Amino acid sequence: MTRSTPRTSATVLRPLATPVPVGFLGLAVGALVVAGLQLDWIGPYERHAVALVLLAFAFPLQLIAALLGFRARDSAFATAMAVLAMAWLVEAGLLSAGRAPGGRHTLGLFLVAAAVALLVPLAASGRDKLAASAVIGCAALRLALDGIHRLAGGAAWETAAGAAGLLLTVLALYAAAAFALEDTRGRPVLPLGRHGSGAEEMEEGAEPGIRSLL
Repeated sequence: MTRSTPRTSATVLRPLATPVPVGFLGLAVGALVVAGLQLDWIGPYERHAVALVLLAFAFPLQLIAALLGFRARDSAFATAMAVLAMAWLVEAGLLSAGRAPGGRHTLGLFLVAAAVALLVPLAASGRDKLAASAVIGCAALRLALDGIHRLAGGAAWETAAGAAGLLLTVLALYAAAAFALEDTRGRPVLPLGRHGSGAEEMEEGAEPGIRSLL
């Protein structure tokens, strides 16, 4: 009679740096150059250069952040980054295509729809993670204002969208720095507004790859 040897399994967790700073930095730069175009810091004849910045910098950085976010099992962050990455891609394509009225209204409707789509990860992020929620919420506001401007026209809507873009740049830069410092030092350095379940995750030290990135 032979005895069966019990089988054991081991789970190997590969260390994964947080992709949050990369995603938020891509968002900050994209928001800044678009705000520059809306606030007339950049001439309209440079819209092709703006489109190139969105296509070559903002889009790939946020796409990378989205893919790594899904791998880390943070659906809220990953979904927000994926929506924003695709928004930059579409906006860059239509910006470089020209100023045809049809293209303007199509872009406007798309931007409003993308703003509404961001409410899903915003609701998932919740009020327990204020810094991340503020960035995602401001990104949704910027998209909505930009979309309304392209649908309805008017300098006031364009200025409002540009101002929202500047605010988004500041928020995203702060959040990127805070998350990067926290990841490298292993502890919070700058306030991120975590409380409730968000604060409990940091204090309890959940397993790598399981804990929310935000």
